Amino acid sequence: MAEYDLSNLNVLVVEDNKHMQLMLKEILRSFRIKNVRTSDDGADAIKELKSFAVDLINCDWNMQPIDGLDFVRMVRTDSDSANPFIPFIMLTGHTETQRVFEARDAGISEFLAKPISSKALYQRICSVIERPRQFVKTRRFTGPCRRRAKANDKTNKGRRAEDSEDDSLSQDEIAKLMES
Repeated sequence: MAEYDLSNLNVLVVEDNKHMQLMLKEILRSFRIKNVRTSDDGADAIKELKSFAVDLINCDWNMQPIDGLDFVRMVRTDSDSANPFIPFIMLTGHTETQRVFEARDAGISEFLAKPISSKALYQRICSVIERPRQFVKTRRFTGPCRRRAKANDKTNKGRRAEDSEDDSLSQDEIAKLMES
């Protein structure tokens, strides 16, 4: 894994759980990121974006009054958005296949399953740096191009979700879905 100087990144952590906020802030600081701000929910984060030039957003899904997906959609599509191109890393314990697709379709850049590890978060940040995706704006979708898999990648052809009672996915399975 490459090592980057992340010290000048401005990161916004949008997370309603104070313990998780603190943990994410400490992990990001361990990557030498100096400027990390936190918001408790999407509504608070919208206000924060008006005064803070953000390079990356780590965002929880399940928050009130504005959840993570609605927040992503607002940043991506609102005409007043300071930067609709900001990379989003969605953090959630809800890893069902449908949720991964829903987050991707809302315009996230990366998806990270909770509980997270420092290594997994660093990998997602590296992915945003190393593999930036073209931004797409259509009537139905605004966000990074959802097609990351190579056209000749045979591992994705004919892939089907297996039937199971627990539709939760591992981090590797999520990464593969995000690439399809």
